[in-house]
Amino acid sequence: MTKLALVPRTDDKLRPLERLEALCDPGSLQLVRSAVLSRRMGEKTRAGDGVVGGMGRVDGRPIACFAQDPSYLGGSLGESQADTICRVLDQAGRARVPVVGFIESAGARLQEGVAALSGYGRIFKAHTALSGIVPQISVICGASAGGGSYAPALTDIVVMTKAASMFLTGPGVVKEVTGEQVDGTDLGGPRVHERNGVCSLVADSDLDAAWLVRDLLDYLPQHSDAEPVQWPVAEPPAVPPDAYVPDEARKVYDVRDVMRTLADGGRVLELNERWARNVVTAYMRLDGRAVGVVANQPKFLGGALNAEAACKAARFVNSCDAFGLPIVVLVDTPGFLPGLKQEAGGIIRHGAKLVHAFAAASVPTVTVVLRKAFGGAFIAMNSRELGSDLVLAWPQAQLGVMGPKQAVDLVHRRDIAAADDPAAARDHYADRYAAEHLTAVSASEEGVVDEIVAPPATRGRLVSALQTLSAPGRPVRPARNIPL
Repeated sequence: MTKLALVPRTDDKLRPLERLEALCDPGSLQLVRSAVLSRRMGEKTRAGDGVVGGMGRVDGRPIACFAQDPSYLGGSLGESQADTICRVLDQAGRARVPVVGFIESAGARLQEGVAALSGYGRIFKAHTALSGIVPQISVICGASAGGGSYAPALTDIVVMTKAASMFLTGPGVVKEVTGEQVDGTDLGGPRVHERNGVCSLVADSDLDAAWLVRDLLDYLPQHSDAEPVQWPVAEPPAVPPDAYVPDEARKVYDVRDVMRTLADGGRVLELNERWARNVVTAYMRLDGRAVGVVANQPKFLGGALNAEAACKAARFVNSCDAFGLPIVVLVDTPGFLPGLKQEAGGIIRHGAKLVHAFAAASVPTVTVVLRKAFGGAFIAMNSRELGSDLVLAWPQAQLGVMGPKQAVDLVHRRDIAAADDPAAARDHYADRYAAEHLTAVSASEEGVVDEIVAPPATRGRLVSALQTLSAPGRPVRPARNIPL
């Protein structure tokens, strides 16, 4: 196999062909077009016109892949390059295998005009046709502009290296139009996009990104009708999950610590860590089975849901549902975040996305209330009535329309105001209200909780439930596109 003589390689920067070889099992990569030089339109070009495409294997499983070549006209997209990328995407659809693209492109090629723009249109349509059918992963390795940023946004997961940047219009255009002086990193580097949800994961280098993609593919099936790979069971850390959860409702903790006590080997792969940090979305394994996890994060905003958190969680739920991953929901939330900014920002519309995602999910879903579940967020975080197959609650959990102090401010407002010590009276009424109306026992008696489970028994109960819910004979889930 002839290697392309491209940009000089450094420790962090691989050539396009080397990126594909780092991703694929040794010796498994087969190129879609040969990497020889040809003549087209009277000028010297490479077959594939600035992109290398192929089929390979990752851990023995077939995949489709391509990598753009920034040394050829900045990796800009022309008609021939679009042909190659569309061919790779078409083969991924026909073979029903995941597709991985290494993106580094200046956008549409000016020399080819509308033909280049039309090429992007074909690529956009091809990505959309594969949405929810096969996993699609994009790795941004350098500057990617215009359509070079739109196309990855149509895929399921975007990984950026620390040297990468994405933007619809580059720094030069920004300066000319708005007068703003900004460089590519500040305009669209990983620090920008990992906080706005465009980028799901950041890798130190091209090689790290390739290995990270291999890790991601391990959690995902070959296609929407296939089962994810089952691995041998690895015992979690010998720490009870409630060891990290304070008894006091207003004290914060990191819900990821709880997740690690439940996961095989304590291993969790979190997506979009720095976007909407009040909710955590991640992959992990339970009894060797890949599952998706959605969890409130009390460490940020007390675990309250806001518009961005609802969008983040909804998209993850839709993705898990499309690819047949059971979903575990860990609940500890005081409700939706109130305020003028949230209402003006469309919290009603965005919150409804999360409600719709859980209600439409056909994969097994199990909800565990760790400490509290109040208000609309009690429903939105996959309540029994919304469609959860099983709702568990820890003994100390509280569930209700609102927190006890907020409730007594409405129910006992006059009594509290007339008391000699209003603060003490408020605490007294709140404690009594919580004991009478908000306990896991009362929620169980009302049928909104299926079972009260001791924290150390949580993992075993989840494993047992998913074994039953994922048994053969469960209705086949319909294919569905993943809403952006």
